[in-house]
Amino acid sequence: MAITPLMPVYPRCEVRPVKGEGVWLIGEGGERYLDFASGIAVNLLGHSHPHLIGAIQKQAETLMHVSNLYGSPQGEALAKRLTELTFADTVFFTNSGAEAVECAIKTARRYHHAKGNPHKNKLITFSNAFHGRTMATISATDQMKLRDGFAPLLEGFEVVAFDDLDAALAAIDDSTAGFLVEPVQGEGGIRPASEAFMKGLRAACDEHDLMLVLDEVQCGVARTGTLYAYEQYGIVPDILATAKGIGGGFPLGACMATEKAAAGMVIGTHGSTYGGNPLAMAAGMAVLDVVATPEFLAHVRETGQRLRSALEQMLPNHDHLFESVRGMGLMLGVKMKTDSRAFVGYLRTRGILTVAAGDNVVRVLPPLIIDDADIRAFVDGLSAAAADYEVPAQAA
Repeated sequence: MAITPLMPVYPRCEVRPVKGEGVWLIGEGGERYLDFASGIAVNLLGHSHPHLIGAIQKQAETLMHVSNLYGSPQGEALAKRLTELTFADTVFFTNSGAEAVECAIKTARRYHHAKGNPHKNKLITFSNAFHGRTMATISATDQMKLRDGFAPLLEGFEVVAFDDLDAALAAIDDSTAGFLVEPVQGEGGIRPASEAFMKGLRAACDEHDLMLVLDEVQCGVARTGTLYAYEQYGIVPDILATAKGIGGGFPLGACMATEKAAAGMVIGTHGSTYGGNPLAMAAGMAVLDVVATPEFLAHVRETGQRLRSALEQMLPNHDHLFESVRGMGLMLGVKMKTDSRAFVGYLRTRGILTVAAGDNVVRVLPPLIIDDADIRAFVDGLSAAAADYEVPAQAA
């Protein structure tokens, strides 16, 4: 039999972690890796964080899963906390970011259906977006590497240029339900939207009674220095999808919405077997215990600025490879002049873990608990690797 037991949909690399300690991953043979990937912005408290472990252990000893047909004291508590901390009035818990985006899409369409306008079912989305790998979320993007081989895709999406307000406004017609946008594109290359763009989308939604749906799966949960990135744009969404860091490594996501936006989400319109189970709720509460404080958010902003400054000081020493740094908080990207995926692979051989992204960007997504020593270790290691790196001939 030629196929592997794990379906071969990932080009798995040589790193085989079996243990984690803080900002470090440890391989089968004891190899140590400085983890500035964080499971792609998931392990925001690093590895083996005592408060998160304790909360999960305590909950596992009492109750891990029950049906959503029953009352959920744990879900109610986490939902209440999220609504107190954000724009939202109501929350649906999921197991992943793609599920959270799916729920957000359904919520936006159902809003118009409940108002007697079922024809308003098109979401305007943006180039190079990544919203997940379900049929709806790949239909919402123009990335062929995600869409190839899965036709027919779902209708109801129109893709326009990212951060181009004029293009977004020109796409509005009588079938438009709203906009689906990442305030900071992650897989697309760590590209923050401009304030004018985000405020323009909000104004258009107010004018035309449309839904502003934010995908903060990667940029949310303190990653950019505020609990959610929308806060830095001076706007509020109608619907927001969150996941990744919200469970600190435990599978958890959520679709958050205002009371107005969720008007169509009544009994029978949506569901999930595992979504909102007590174990996930314990993980989410533990994460918020740590990150949802003014002190921790200030730490992320300050640490992010120190990391960015250190990178910007280092980059000119290797200007044959590096071009610039972009991003927000501890969601940073290093724009390269050559293939970023090849360089990310080389960094792994030097004990440094990062993530490649579109536009030849190296994503720098460390745990939010990093300190100055971790920053020095990363930047010094990156600089040393750059000094020794030989650009592959096909990428030169």
